Order: sequence, then structure tokens, then C-alpha cells
Amino acid sequence: MSKVFTRNQKHSKRVLQHLTNPSAMSLTNFYDPFFSLSDFDRLFDEAFSARAGNSVNQQVARQDGGASRSLRPRMDVHEDAQKNVVTATFELPGLRKEDVAIDVHNNQLTVSGETKQDESREENGYAVRERRFGKFSRTLPLPQGVKPEEIKAGLENGILTVTFPKTGAEAAPKKINIS
Repeated sequence: MSKVFTRNQKHSKRVLQHLTNPSAMSLTNFYDPFFSLSDFDRLFDEAFSARAGNSVNQQVARQDGGASRSLRPRMDVHEDAQKNVVTATFELPGLRKEDVAIDVHNNQLTVSGETKQDESREENGYAVRERRFGKFSRTLPLPQGVKPEEIKAGLENGILTVTFPKTGAEAAPKKINIS
């Protein structure tokens, strides 16, 4: 019986080879700053659902127009109660501020962007060409009452820092008597 591998299965096989035998693949081919735990979830989903032929991630990929995964930059959120400020940092290596958009809609802050990196160089007599293309989006709920003009953002050395005020304590729910 011959086996046909999809592109995702080939990628999964390469990642598993690297994890079990680091010399099987160079780190330059494996390292991806946007690699996340969702990739490991996909690996396990594909491994355990291969017999059924119906991977959850294959269903998601079909819904996303065939994209097997999206870029998902890391995000940290820190609340400073003394200064009454919330700071969110996003890791966006290699991106410029022109590549990133920040939107506020329905009390949600969305950081989105697109990376188009194409690098060519010569190394030890070989032509090396690396490319990375993709879109990303991260959404963060905002506290009630935050105005868009109160949100500040800055991008430095691949780290996007977004700060906004944390509003006062929310009012306790009010009980309504039924007549």
C-alpha cells in the first residue's frame, strides 16, 4: 500500500525527525519565531487522526482558505495597579511600523499586520534565499470606558508596546426585583 503525504504531514514528519534526531535537519530550516503550541497540537491531531482521515486542523485549514496555520506573535499583558495602566507587548521580529495596524472596535484592541520578508545572500559559495510571507492578527479585550485617544503604542527592536489606562473598579451588579 503506497502512502501519499500532504504538505502538512511532510512538515510534521520533518519536525518530528528534528525533535528525535537534531542532526536530521538544520536549525535554520526549523527555527520560526512565530512557531507556537498550536503547531504541536496540529502534529498530535494529525498523528492520532490519520487513521480516521479527518483531522480537526484539516477542517480549520479548509475554513481558512487552505492556510495550514497563521502567524501568531507572542503577546504579554501586564497590569500596573499603582499606575492604573495596562501594558501589552507583542513580539514582531523583523517588522516595521508600516507593516502593523492597531484598531479599536467594540471595546477590543486588534493588532494585525503582514510580513513580507525576502532575503538573499551567498554563504560558503551557495546562494541562500529565505522568504517569509503571512498575515497575523491578535485581539485583546479592553476595559470598559477606555477611549481610543488614551491608547499609546510604540515599536522598537521588534517589540510593539501598547499601553492604555485601566478604568476604576466596575460597579457591582444591581439586583432587579420582580413584581
